[in-house]
Amino acid sequence: MCRYRPRGRAELIGRHPFIVPGAQNPTLAARRAGYGTVGFVKVTVENADEVYDFYTEHQQPRLKARFAYVALAAKFRPRVSFDGDARAEIKRLIGDDVRLVICINHLSSRDQYIAAAAVARSPIRRLIGRIRVLAKNDLFDDPKQRANLDMMGCIPVFRARDNHPETAAAASRRMIAVCVERGVRGDSFAIFPEGTRNDTDPSTLLPLASGVGQIAVGIAAQAPVAVLPLAIAYRDGSSVGAEVVWGMPRVVSADESVADVTGALRPHLQATVDRARARLRR
Repeated sequence: MCRYRPRGRAELIGRHPFIVPGAQNPTLAARRAGYGTVGFVKVTVENADEVYDFYTEHQQPRLKARFAYVALAAKFRPRVSFDGDARAEIKRLIGDDVRLVICINHLSSRDQYIAAAAVARSPIRRLIGRIRVLAKNDLFDDPKQRANLDMMGCIPVFRARDNHPETAAAASRRMIAVCVERGVRGDSFAIFPEGTRNDTDPSTLLPLASGVGQIAVGIAAQAPVAVLPLAIAYRDGSSVGAEVVWGMPRVVSADESVADVTGALRPHLQATVDRARARLRR
């Protein structure tokens, strides 16, 4: 029996292989990732406007993205559960075309893979290909890795701690505007609102940044949107079989402020983290 073998070579994200045809040639990898040679823009804070012009219109290859999410679920096998009626509520919101802003606690460099695996094992898998993930800009430096990030729907974030504060602040405003525009057009988002990994106490959230509130409030002014907590808890430091809990989504009203959204999210996400950690003891 003849078996199909895709051309190209396996690129590694974490330790997970993705097939990126032509990845040995960064220009070809860029083209295959969906942005072509003309649209290929180096991700630096100095040309942030050009970067965000590109990500305003960039469309990830949906079939590749779906394959990658399913492959991650098979590799990491998260133990996915839902808080109360969260599964049914998530399905209802998706059916009503409500955009989701998924807010995830941040513990390690593996979190994005576990979150993607959890998406593949939830009703949100219907949205794969329309979920944009915010990721720090230095992850886009390597063209081969960037091809995979773009395939997974990532948008770069220029953090003030990694760049000149004033320049980063201007880039952040543009990033928020891009996210709002894409959200109004129908995209959902995955965000780590703590802004950095929690290396101190995994049971307690770090202070939350205001970006999630700015994005949600901006979208809510023009389209329906809900904030959805997602908590990850690792068992004995292993990335396989992590406990992942989807919290109850909360619809954001058009008259809420950024502080309202961020203030409501913190106890909600913390409670979801507590549930995920409680499942570790079972």
